[in-house]
Amino acid sequence: MSEKTGTRVIGGRPFDFSRRVAVMAIVNRTPDSFHDRGSTFALEKALAAVDAAAAAGADWIDVGGVPFAPGPEVSAAEELERVLPVVEAAKSRCVVSVDTFRPEVAAEVIKAGAGVVNDTSGLRDPAMADVVAGTDAQLVLCHSLAAPRTLWPSPRYDDVTADVQKFLRDRVALALDRGVRPDQIIIDPGHDLNKNTLHTLELTRRLDEIAAIGYPLLAAVSNKDFIGETLDAPQRERLAGTLAAVVFCVLRGARIVRVHDVRATVDAVRMTEAMLGWREPAYTRHNI
Repeated sequence: MSEKTGTRVIGGRPFDFSRRVAVMAIVNRTPDSFHDRGSTFALEKALAAVDAAAAAGADWIDVGGVPFAPGPEVSAAEELERVLPVVEAAKSRCVVSVDTFRPEVAAEVIKAGAGVVNDTSGLRDPAMADVVAGTDAQLVLCHSLAAPRTLWPSPRYDDVTADVQKFLRDRVALALDRGVRPDQIIIDPGHDLNKNTLHTLELTRRLDEIAAIGYPLLAAVSNKDFIGETLDAPQRERLAGTLAAVVFCVLRGARIVRVHDVRATVDAVRMTEAMLGWREPAYTRHNI
């Protein structure tokens, strides 16, 4: 099996991405994230969310201290104050991922036990690759056009899927050149990041072309605007659309899904795995 896509040990836990989809729960210690709007900003709320996500079956917890979208400046020191206590609390429960674009933050969270660095900037600072190289951590390379916290109105692409594929191939090459191993790399096409709804729908429809790059693919679709605009659904009424998008992405090659609603997603993903012949039923009584 390929070192790129076979079984990996992440955060001390094995994942066979040829037959398993990891469910990544979102826990943001931010007052201004697009969906949770600060509901887990307080440390006690974040820790309770970690417990709830683990109990609901999350494989990974993705901890964020700074949103991708524009907003007030957050220093690296403040970001670390937000995320480190959650990393410490969560690492015994499941794999911990930290959503950061700062190499200095990545270095500290890896030391604290984070198994994944989720870089939504796609190595805008190549020093991020230097930090991950030589460690056991995974590195998520995500497509975006703008730097984090920066507006990019009315994005344009010649061919959104081809452009995203080229970007990710280039970033993978950069990571490898700087010493990151193939078995450390995960790719993310960046649903809705500097993309309008038509871009994201086309990218999702052709997600198998991104998966063909050959590394485990993360799909971060939960409650995003492409779902809301497609269904004319407000922020808090996008669960059904999110689950449809999650299952579609798995069928197109996604092997990690990043979500807010853990229990419903775990059920949708495990049912999809069973229908694909990857997972046995929990029990069999019907007509037995």
